[in-house]
Amino acid sequence: MPDTQTVPPVTHAAIVDAAKRIEGHVERTPTLRSRTLSAMTGAEVWIKFENLQFTAAFKERGALNKLLQLSESEKARGVIAASAGNHAQALAYHAQRIGVPTTIVMPKATPFVKVEQTRHWGAEVVLEGETFDDAYAHACGLRDAGNLVFVHPFNDPDIMIGQGTCALEMLADAPAIDTLIVPIGGGGLISGMAVAAKHIKPEIRIIGVEAAMYPSFLSRTRHEKVQTSGGQTIAEGIAVKQVGDLPFVTASHLIEDIVLVQESDFERAIALFATIEKTVSEGAGAAGLAAMLAAPDMFKGRTCGLVLSGGNIDTRLLASVLERSLVREGRIAVLRFVGDDRPGTLGRVAQIIGDGGANILQVAHHRMKLDAPAKGVEFDIEIESRDARHTAEIVRALTEAGYPARGL
Repeated sequence: MPDTQTVPPVTHAAIVDAAKRIEGHVERTPTLRSRTLSAMTGAEVWIKFENLQFTAAFKERGALNKLLQLSESEKARGVIAASAGNHAQALAYHAQRIGVPTTIVMPKATPFVKVEQTRHWGAEVVLEGETFDDAYAHACGLRDAGNLVFVHPFNDPDIMIGQGTCALEMLADAPAIDTLIVPIGGGGLISGMAVAAKHIKPEIRIIGVEAAMYPSFLSRTRHEKVQTSGGQTIAEGIAVKQVGDLPFVTASHLIEDIVLVQESDFERAIALFATIEKTVSEGAGAAGLAAMLAAPDMFKGRTCGLVLSGGNIDTRLLASVLERSLVREGRIAVLRFVGDDRPGTLGRVAQIIGDGGANILQVAHHRMKLDAPAKGVEFDIEIESRDARHTAEIVRALTEAGYPARGL
């Protein structure tokens, strides 16, 4: 880790210079108002769609800003990084563009899509360790052995400065924003954005968002020992056990509050982005919206800027999240009832469900369940309906027909 006393400070002027440096090489992503999410949350919601970057995340800003300032000898030696995915892709893509050899060390649990996309951009990928910290330690060893230039995903002033360009664009496009809600992993994004935003608009509120499993920034702010569960969060992009020293020193006095988000709210946010905004977000990318769902009273009446910071979610995981959201909304339900084990029973039940306007997805029979009579059978029927009220109507129709069903 660099010594916080010997590195150049992260300043608004440096962030403006970085914006000029990377202009034309990264997307100037739009900041758009969401009418539906605004009505749903009671706040004015503006979203910066950083998932529209070429590698689908804001990390391109810092990675390119760093690469463009390397000396020719440093470029020839090559760069190495440890990353859960988005920093890896950003660094690999832009390094390939300017001809810099790249090695990326990733935790073993990194989503397959991120591993393959990183390899696609010509990087040598090494899978090592269970967490970012494990991967980081291994990368440091490879750096020393190969005399490579380490490009840290967040604990580097050039990285932080590059990420800060995100705030410049947001406040240029939506100057009414009075609250920025920013995900925190290692702290690179929130530190750069906080410096830029507070310079432009000193009264703006900066709210950080951490996964409840990994509250490293909040714990350090409270002078508490960091207690992380080490569990598998859907927001793996911010699953960092120790916030970076430089980001913490830079941002801790600029942040008004931090919201800890549970897994269910990350899932809800991903689903809302998909169904309302028709856009794809990974767990960490949806952290801002997840915070609004977790702590709605904190944001009501305010004009909130969210950074949709990444869209690299595994497609199977996305499918699971969307299906689970249908279950939460009551649009998919499993109904259980005990009926006679004889021809026609299932047909009559199917007729009732069909007449009620619902669709049968799956049927399971349990003849060995002891709570059913010997001549009976326990049925589990998975149905798709319009909403929870519609499901309740189907349950009532089945019960009135002599098939007392209950939702599982």
